[in-house]
Amino acid sequence: MSQQWRTIVVIYAIAVFFNYVWELAQSSLYVGTGSLRNIWWHCGFAAIEDGFLVLVIYIAGGLVFRDQYWFEKPGWRGYLLIFVSGLVVSSGIEFVAVNIFNLWAYNTTMPRLPVFGVGLAPVAQMIVLPSLTFRAVAAWQARKSA
Repeated sequence: MSQQWRTIVVIYAIAVFFNYVWELAQSSLYVGTGSLRNIWWHCGFAAIEDGFLVLVIYIAGGLVFRDQYWFEKPGWRGYLLIFVSGLVVSSGIEFVAVNIFNLWAYNTTMPRLPVFGVGLAPVAQMIVLPSLTFRAVAAWQARKSA
């Protein structure tokens, strides 16, 4: 397996793990989560999808910075790209899923962002976790090459 594909696989695996933990932690903020088995399944499926969103941010960074390893030393521009793309993608998905398709609903305890009324937890998730994922992958690669 080439180094680039290995990097993509590691980014995806770490992103799914981090997002699964986050999904479990925020599950009580949603209506109708139900049994523990149901929560594990729904959170797992959501984490798999979230992993792909992190890959979209990775690819966007590669295109913008013309460097497939841009995340190793992202600088302020890299973190800005993560912040803006995470904010736009997660807000858009949440708005459409909650307000148009009614795929899920928020519990009254979910803090919401003004204007669009989307949940703060899922938006923060896609802003915070990509940065943590990329830092973990960069550390893994540095350790591996040392």
